[in-house]
This record gives sequence, structure tokens and C-alpha cells, in this order.
Amino acid sequence: MVKKVRLLLPMLLLMLILVQNGESVWLTLPRSGNKCVMEEIHNNVVVVGEYTVVIFEGLIRSNPTVSITVMSPSGNIIHHKENATHDEFAFTSTESGLYATCFLDDQPGEGGKLIVNIDWKMGAAAKDWDSIAKKEKIEGVELELRKLEGAVETIHGYLGYHKKREAEMRGVSETTNSRVAWYSISSLGICILASSAQLWYLTRFFQKKKLI
Repeated sequence: MVKKVRLLLPMLLLMLILVQNGESVWLTLPRSGNKCVMEEIHNNVVVVGEYTVVIFEGLIRSNPTVSITVMSPSGNIIHHKENATHDEFAFTSTESGLYATCFLDDQPGEGGKLIVNIDWKMGAAAKDWDSIAKKEKIEGVELELRKLEGAVETIHGYLGYHKKREAEMRGVSETTNSRVAWYSISSLGICILASSAQLWYLTRFFQKKKLI
């Protein structure tokens, strides 16, 4: 038990750091078409995203812009904006799954490449702790403890979500194994019946020919 806790402790600390700091992604947009980043988010999670267009060498445009579309796992558009250089979006997830954020260069034929930086913050990292501290009049150690409490709650939610996914995958695996087993038994039964029918037919054939 102690060994298991020791193995899980580094992973939990890493998750705490990731939850508190969020995640930053750099995307180089292609000359044609869009480029998307996927993020797996479970249900009822607050998500805040901030993106910035970075000027890349070889770019002859003075004010490059992009179009951004954020979509839910079912394909519903959560956020859409055109001619953007820097902005942010926020939403609360209504379903579990992969959320897609896609960027499209508004002027792809004007040369050069665009790089977009998108900063994801989810759960505890997405909360406005400054406003919470002023509203509830907390600071210092108490504020840090509240942040840790929020991070732990977020991790607990993620663990519950992945545990549910694991149970679903286990159920699918067991169902598949059961179907494969029944298919194998059925195939074996059909082979036995076919062999018996062939043996019966050959026996009758040789008896008619008076060979046996």
C-alpha cells in the first residue's frame, strides 16, 4: 500500500502543477486550410482560452489576422470569431469528450506563415482568484490553500471521469471477448456438423457402390 502511494504521489504532484498553471500550445498555421488543437474535457468544467497571433519571419503583412472556431464533441460551435489577432473565450463544458479549437489564416495568399499561441486554463486554473480573494477577503496562505483545494477538486473530477471511461472500455472489451468466444464456438459447431455431413455422405456413397 505504501509503495502504491509513493508511485502515485509524483503523478498527483505533476497533475497539481498542470492544473494550476494551465497548458500553452504553439501552432504554425498552414498556407491553406485550418489547424486544430484537441483537448479532452469532462462535463461541467470551466474553460478559459486566450490566443495570440505571432508574426513570423517572411511575413509581409503588417496586421495578420485569423479566424477561430471552438467546437464541442458533438460538433456544436461554442465560439467563433473572424479577423482576430488577440482575444479570449470562456465556456463551461456541457458534455465529456474532445473539444476542438481550429484556426484559419484570413489572408493565406499574402506570404509568410503565422504562429498562434493558445493558452488553455481549466477548472481551478480558470478561476479569477484575485476577484475571489477580494470578495471573500482572504490572502496569503489561506488563498494558496483555496487554490490547492480547487486544484484537488479538479483532479478528483478528472480521476472520476477517467475511471468512468475505464469502466466503459472494460465493458466494451468484455462484450467483444464474449462475442468472439461465441463466434468461435459457433464456428467449431458448424465445422463439426459439416464434417459429420461429409462423413455420412461418403459412407452412403461407398455403400451404394458396394465398396465397403
